[in-house]
Amino acid sequence: MGTRRKSRELVLQMLFQADMGKQTPDQVRRTFWNEHDSVTDDVRGFAEDLFRVATDRSSEVDHLIECHAEHWRMDRMAAVDRNLLRAAVAELMGFPSTPRAVIINEALEIARKFSSPESVQFINGVLDSVGKELEKAKV
Repeated sequence: MGTRRKSRELVLQMLFQADMGKQTPDQVRRTFWNEHDSVTDDVRGFAEDLFRVATDRSSEVDHLIECHAEHWRMDRMAAVDRNLLRAAVAELMGFPSTPRAVIINEALEIARKFSSPESVQFINGVLDSVGKELEKAKV
């Protein structure tokens, strides 16, 4: 598994932990890295950067997801799907040098590992729509 994929999976876990435990991002960071002390610096570095974007811009990230997930409220989505979408949308917003297709494909691979087949299709549709809107906004 590549460095970035591992980072993305860790971010999903961190966002899930924050979502379920109602901990602050700083509390999640402290407890999470205590349990994952064997992670390499480059994996941790990208994970920290992505987690920071996802949490610092959480209201904007959630708004984009809800706008593009027709007929779905955030609280009605499966927790894994919701937090995977958050991580991927944060990456689309915060890391414009990474191609949209790469971010979406990585999210889909992680969804295949941690979610259901139906969720993979849902996540693909939402991320494609969000990505197109963000690309239009850049122009």
